[in-house]
Amino acid sequence: MAEKKTMLTYEGLKRLEDELQELKVVRRKDVAAKIKEARSQGDLSENAEYDAAKEEQAEIEARIGLIEKMLRNAEVIDEDELDGDAVTIGRKVTILDKEFNEEVEYLIVGSTEADPIGGRISNESPLGMALLDKKVGDNISVEAPDGVIKYKILKIA
Repeated sequence: MAEKKTMLTYEGLKRLEDELQELKVVRRKDVAAKIKEARSQGDLSENAEYDAAKEEQAEIEARIGLIEKMLRNAEVIDEDELDGDAVTIGRKVTILDKEFNEEVEYLIVGSTEADPIGGRISNESPLGMALLDKKVGDNISVEAPDGVIKYKILKIA
């Protein structure tokens, strides 16, 4: 079974590579030192510092594995090759929320880079999916828990 592609911008790719480097080079050493220190305190059966350090080590290793898998399956969006007329991953889109008559700007990214509060929405989110391949002037409707929300695409950059 083919693994799911991880859609990334160049910025997202760099961020993941930097995090992986930090985890492998700095955090692994830090947690190894914590484990060594906790071991030197004697009985490990009731050593809370040892247990906490081992748990931290497991979390670091799990995150390293996850990032390595994402990078293996990464598909980087080349923003220079994107269709300028349509909403695609890697594009900024300004939309009008018709209910509140409010303009909102989002960058469409892969799910790995999504940060709705920071203005980065996933192509897999309901709004992201509704926006994909649409053009300036198009109206879209998105099903939300409170009902259908209507938007108009004002600008694609």
